[in-house]
Amino acid sequence: MKIGVFSGSNDINSLSTYEEEVINYLKANNIIIYLDNRLKDILRSNNFKLLNDVKDIDVLFTIGGDGTLLRAIPFIKNSKVPILGINTGQLGFLTSLNKELLIEGLEMFFKKQYVLIKRSLIRVNLKPENPEIISFPYALNEVSINRKNTSSMLSIKTIIDKNLLTTYWSDGLIISTPTGSTGYSLSSGGPILSPDTKVTILNPIAPHNISIRPLIVRDTSEIEIKVTGRSKDQLIFLDNRKFSIPNGCSIKISKASFCINTIQLDGNDFFKTLRNKLFWGIDMRNRQ
Repeated sequence: MKIGVFSGSNDINSLSTYEEEVINYLKANNIIIYLDNRLKDILRSNNFKLLNDVKDIDVLFTIGGDGTLLRAIPFIKNSKVPILGINTGQLGFLTSLNKELLIEGLEMFFKKQYVLIKRSLIRVNLKPENPEIISFPYALNEVSINRKNTSSMLSIKTIIDKNLLTTYWSDGLIISTPTGSTGYSLSSGGPILSPDTKVTILNPIAPHNISIRPLIVRDTSEIEIKVTGRSKDQLIFLDNRKFSIPNGCSIKISKASFCINTIQLDGNDFFKTLRNKLFWGIDMRNRQ
């Protein structure tokens, strides 16, 4: 088996002991190891292959938080290579394996004690086009539109399946997948959805209208947006990637034609994650 390793570390000072533990475990099991360029530079070793092409690997391990896994998405693209997220951070909704159970989780993986969770993505088309986005115009968590260089609200005209929804007057708009419902959208008062839900969330950021609320539409809907504001440019985020777009830019958002496969180890599930990460089980009345 050939396994690629992505790390959230930027330098030797931010490198945790978990990268070393994972690599040592893989070496002991005679796994061919490919390291991303940042990790390979930090380790300064010629004993590992450089992860240049997703075709080189069977599985990708990401070591860090959800942000590290999101950074791997433009590399994985539509290859269907599954991702095992190893959480060395604080929260981690996408990462299946917690650092406290690292070796136990790796053993479960190699015993094939897991299932694949298919996660939908959304695609962005801009007019005028942005050459930086064209190379990978997809997001796993969310697309968000935000103001730039101004404190004034944005005007975000929104059309769904050629039917006018509204013009949001707000600081921005989050268009989220079910996977992203526990991210930025949740922080902005959006609903929590299980990853297999076939819908998309539209969640305005600080709308200047008390009656405006998050809206859920089917994920086959095509969403058209025109954003205007007082600034020359606005911002669009595709997960953790940031781009400038011109004022008046037209944006079309639709479901991507492929999914990302993440590995969920046996004994874990979405609802257990909610209980553990959001402390839903901490209630004296739940004690038996």
